[in-house]
Amino acid sequence: MRILIAPDSFKESLSALEAAQCIKNGFEKIFPEAVYELLPIGDGGEGTVAALSANMRLTYADKEVTGPFGERKQIAYTTDGHTALVEMAALVGLEDIPREKRDPLRLSTKGLGELICLLAEEGVKQLFIGVGGSGTNDGGIGMAEGLGYIFFDAAGNRLEAVGENLGKVASFQKPSCLEQLKQMDITVITDVTNPLCGENGAVYVFGPQKGLEEAELAAADEDLRNFYSLIAPKIIDKPGSGAGGGMGAGLATFAQGAIVSGIDYVLDLLDFDKRVRKANLVIVGEGRMDGQSMEGKAPVGIARRVPTEIPVVAICGSTGAGSEQAVEHGIDAVFSTVHEVADLQKVLAEAAVNLERTAENVAALIKVSGKLSD
Repeated sequence: MRILIAPDSFKESLSALEAAQCIKNGFEKIFPEAVYELLPIGDGGEGTVAALSANMRLTYADKEVTGPFGERKQIAYTTDGHTALVEMAALVGLEDIPREKRDPLRLSTKGLGELICLLAEEGVKQLFIGVGGSGTNDGGIGMAEGLGYIFFDAAGNRLEAVGENLGKVASFQKPSCLEQLKQMDITVITDVTNPLCGENGAVYVFGPQKGLEEAELAAADEDLRNFYSLIAPKIIDKPGSGAGGGMGAGLATFAQGAIVSGIDYVLDLLDFDKRVRKANLVIVGEGRMDGQSMEGKAPVGIARRVPTEIPVVAICGSTGAGSEQAVEHGIDAVFSTVHEVADLQKVLAEAAVNLERTAENVAALIKVSGKLSD
């Protein structure tokens, strides 16, 4: 039996590679003779750089830019001098923002724009940016400031480029480096297909998990809509524009980036269709599977590309409303690793143990099922 293990990262606990290894460890206890292929996946969020860099023969480097709190921060990326790949999460990843400081309308994404300019100056011609897993909801206005854009209110006063000021923008000034940016081909890898605004947009769907209160959602969504109604109205309903707290829209508008579906783009680069044909079973996973997962997250995106005769099993940290829809997208069964009521910190700390144990139990169930079918 050949088993392809292709999980995404388990947010705030395990990298995609660590998750893949835990699943393998559990399965090997039941199927020690099986052949295992580990294919850690990133769909535009955390883990995308690691998943792609080895295949693209890129090496790690870093630059000093402005961090989310205005501090100086080193941001890691991979490059070969011509091509570069970076995750927005390396700058403002949700898991790196202390819980007491999670304020998606105040955190800055300026450093991402600064990095783009630095790479352009160095001669990078092709830049891939994964925009998932962020702790911000600024519509990319901070990134635009990092590129050199300046934003003003109705009285002509310069505005701080953070999310809470989106609704105050009345005019803006373009940077002088636009011609240089045009020499760079920017691909925006999105881990979701959500539009920018509305009930399925960046604020309502992702704002609460980043720290927005229920009472703040309507105003934040309206500010985001007003800002892009002024800047680039056509981007508001574009699939993927809501990724990264609206960074999808920001990169497309201010940096001429091309938005692509993260998981399909990544799978193509990893030659997934050829690899999966050798498998008898595919294991996928992520930290939490719920209705958001059906919007283009890694497990569902992978399952859609697996031939129908090959079973797909999902092992996730937890499941929520909407996870039952997974069967409609090619996932045959979904398992949660959480086995008892516990606080979040305990669950995160025990993620590896729980994942390996659950994988072992899933493997045992598969073995029993095979005996019953005989």
